[in-house]
Amino acid sequence: MAARRPPGIEEYDAPAGGWGALRAVAKTLAHQQIVAQGTTTLLKANQPEGFDCPGCAWPDPKHTSSFEFCENGAKAITWESTAKRVEPAFFAEHSVSDLWEWTDHKLEDQGRLTHPMVYNKDSDHYEPIEWSAAFALIGAELNKLDNPHQAEFYTSGRASNEAAFLYQLFVRAYGTNNFPDCSNMCHEATSVGLPKSIGVGKGTVLLEDFDHCDAIFSFGHNPGTNHPRMMATLHEAARRGVPIVVFNPLKERALEKFASPQNPIEMATMSSTPIASAYYQLRAGGDLAALKGLMKLIFERDAADIAAGGTGVLDRAFIAEHTVGLDALREDVERTDWAHITAVSGLSKDDLSHAVDVYLKSERVILCYGMGITQHSHGTANVQQLANFLMLRGNIGKQGAGICPLRGHSNVQGDRTVGITEIPNDALIDGIERAFGFRPTQEKGHNAVETIEAINDGSSKALICLGGNLAVAISDPEATFPGMRKLDLAVHIATKLNRSHLLMAKTSILLPCLGRTDLDTQASGPQSVTVEDSMSMVHASRGFLNPPSDMLKSEPVIVAEIAKATLGDRYGIDWDSMVENYDRIRDKIEAVFPDFRDFNRRVRARGGFRLSVPASERVWKTESGRATFLVAKGIEEDPLLTDPSQLILTTLRSHDQYNTTIYGLDDRYRGVFGRRDVVFMNKDDLAARGLSDGSKIDVLCAVGGAKKTLAVRGFTAVQYDIPRGAIAGYYPEMNAVIPLDQYDRLSGTPTYKGTTVRVTGSVAT
Repeated sequence: MAARRPPGIEEYDAPAGGWGALRAVAKTLAHQQIVAQGTTTLLKANQPEGFDCPGCAWPDPKHTSSFEFCENGAKAITWESTAKRVEPAFFAEHSVSDLWEWTDHKLEDQGRLTHPMVYNKDSDHYEPIEWSAAFALIGAELNKLDNPHQAEFYTSGRASNEAAFLYQLFVRAYGTNNFPDCSNMCHEATSVGLPKSIGVGKGTVLLEDFDHCDAIFSFGHNPGTNHPRMMATLHEAARRGVPIVVFNPLKERALEKFASPQNPIEMATMSSTPIASAYYQLRAGGDLAALKGLMKLIFERDAADIAAGGTGVLDRAFIAEHTVGLDALREDVERTDWAHITAVSGLSKDDLSHAVDVYLKSERVILCYGMGITQHSHGTANVQQLANFLMLRGNIGKQGAGICPLRGHSNVQGDRTVGITEIPNDALIDGIERAFGFRPTQEKGHNAVETIEAINDGSSKALICLGGNLAVAISDPEATFPGMRKLDLAVHIATKLNRSHLLMAKTSILLPCLGRTDLDTQASGPQSVTVEDSMSMVHASRGFLNPPSDMLKSEPVIVAEIAKATLGDRYGIDWDSMVENYDRIRDKIEAVFPDFRDFNRRVRARGGFRLSVPASERVWKTESGRATFLVAKGIEEDPLLTDPSQLILTTLRSHDQYNTTIYGLDDRYRGVFGRRDVVFMNKDDLAARGLSDGSKIDVLCAVGGAKKTLAVRGFTAVQYDIPRGAIAGYYPEMNAVIPLDQYDRLSGTPTYKGTTVRVTGSVAT
């Protein structure tokens, strides 16, 4: 008889996608009370005259089908277009103290915000406020600060190019570069690392390149949950025989087998397509070691081929014409010991050798990676070693090859492109001066971790959030939550309620905004906004649903009104004119950023246009003018474990969430239903601690300078196929054991995928 599993834990053997995905879409439509309207809405998602999905940033294909949404995209769309409402009566009924006891899922599941609200400390309730009064209050509070650097301005990746551009313009006119951004917590290692390697902090491939590649290498990502429309691309590649080589600690179902809902044969026969041709479960924190092992084998094969009279396996023409730094890389890799590589990576030399066989047989290779690479203490170095691996064979800047960072939110890359950065370069500062007649400060501002540190020590006193859930997204709530409660001003521009809105400052204001699916009508008529996807394609997004309330304003309008209330007529910026017609915002974007030349005409073309990615054309905007092989010291992407009781924690999203938004309590592909209080562990690690499947456990932080032990208590251990020495749990719950001071020093990204912890039997009551 099979051992009984913990409650809510079941074996799930079905493929990703398929009928399970369709049932999940139907369930979420019913839950949000929009079955009829929701179906119509979904059919406009990612269509030429429709709206861009507010979920992931995977690019739109050439619209070959009537529906171009995925299961989790459908959840994101219906979550936004829900029939549920959070009106003033809701806040009158529920105090902030009462709401604090609700789960994150329950808070957001109440529906769309409908009215601007201000917190009343005496009653402990949010109360309605007129828009004009809210803007005046915000402006007055910002102008009371001793200097602009005491304010922080957070941006979510959901914001459009137009909203983000106005936001950064306002903040720079105000006088600071304090731009904590959601990318600080995910792909900042890409933005920091790749420019040093190839001259641009973006991917080099287009969607069409997947039609021409000979192999796909996949590091540290779970497309079935985090960017599910990618599965159609991987499905097509697998079916035409392209090897897909995966490096990831956990077996993710979508990378094992996938049934396409758009494939009538697979749906009718309940069949599926194998995705990964090889799946290497390296230990958590083993990517850097694995990459050096792969490159060490390539150098060994190259030397052997030359010794046998061949020309070697490196692309010497590409290396000679386009790169610098190979000798230093070769020296570093060759002196790295094989025993050390296999111990740290958790993979054998044979495993790595089989992967190299595929790589060397392939003329055109695409390498995809996610936050399993970036969210480590040496995440920036990880990214640069991926670039090294590709450059050895000339796999950047040619059709069917290149590097493909898998971005999160649908415009997190675009926000960066139009100026959301705490480190403005000369081109951005020059562009603002050219377009608006003033020269902003170029003093470095705060990233997300630095923002929390500044709030905690009292040097920052105001926080404005253009979307998002910063307090929950960032690590270490033990440090973050008390700091947020010390603020003089907290302003949240949002569509739905979340926990960050309940961390009350002296003055706390909620400003409800339009979403992607909502019709945005301004003085000149209906408007569109624009977004940039993971492959640098810019296209328009047009909502069509009647807004949930006639009190809502668009994000560009809200930003413009805050700017007017704060700045008055400083620098003569005509905020009203720009938001009357968003074409005028795009004209200004073009004036600041020449890459957006002819913006309004090009974005109206079917499919939009691609921004310049010089590395795609083998033009290298680096200091040397060449692509650069960069050396990473050692092979540890996180601190090595110092005693056998320690484990490496890696955080995960469940299949029923997107970032901090929890759609439901199931994680279907991992066999978890109706709960999130679980930690996945290897059976031998459980046994070594006297634990078993279903044991109640505490997870305690084993690193950092926290004043008291960071821990989650009373969770359930779930025996799972995960390498020894690693455990996994859900984000954001497991943020509670990640100290604020544990992050990549080059990018500022917290170590969500590599924090040292201890696991014990629970002492929770």
